[in-house]
Amino acid sequence: MNDTPALLQPEDFDALEAILDDLRTRDEEIPQWEFCEGVMAALVCCRRPIPQDEYLPMLLGGGEADELAPFADVEQRERFLALWQRRWQEVVTALDAEVENLEDEAAYQPEVMDVRGALLALPASERAAYGDEALPSFAQVWALGFMYVVENWPEEWAAPRDKEAAEWLDASLEAIVAMTEDDTDEPTISPFGDDAPPSVSVARLNSFGDAIWAVYDLRELWKSIGPRVETVRKASEPGRNDLCHCGSGKKYKKCHGAN
Repeated sequence: MNDTPALLQPEDFDALEAILDDLRTRDEEIPQWEFCEGVMAALVCCRRPIPQDEYLPMLLGGGEADELAPFADVEQRERFLALWQRRWQEVVTALDAEVENLEDEAAYQPEVMDVRGALLALPASERAAYGDEALPSFAQVWALGFMYVVENWPEEWAAPRDKEAAEWLDASLEAIVAMTEDDTDEPTISPFGDDAPPSVSVARLNSFGDAIWAVYDLRELWKSIGPRVETVRKASEPGRNDLCHCGSGKKYKKCHGAN
């Protein structure tokens, strides 16, 4: 019997967005799902497994004062977390799979938006409502979500001592940081099909591929190195003629240091 949860379908991602939209009516800082998708990828790759009760309040707010916040009720919270866990397992499975190219069905395929392309696909009368509003580039919000985790848990992304591993880390993060920048090249492709107006440059799509491979590299890097090990330092022992630390007033050699 196969107990693996079914892959999330478009309607499941719509449900996640709908929940986030509702949360945003109470807290305008609630991110879009694409940002959450980037956060999830970074958490999966992170050197130390970050507990859910540590990262979720940073992402969505709430905390000890109100365990339910920012959700409207228990049902909404459970629905969100159930979908979150299913997507988490999908990302883990994809990043641990041996794939030779990103066209492989088993490859990690983040849920990213081409907001500019979606706007261009609208009738001119509807596009006018957006005016000169700045729109994110393809997969830019996903990359910002990834780097949000790197920036908020910097100790888990500190360069390892091994020079080759440190260079590997730096190159991987640079590939993702590149996606946080605007796509300023001429758009020549549309993810919506050949008949849709071009909205993404070839360079952007190539950079996106590099960023996905970088996520694979980061997952492998931290899995091979393992979590950080805190150095245990033994407390300095007082000299034999010093006063004993217990407060007795006796010299250490006559008190706790006596044989």
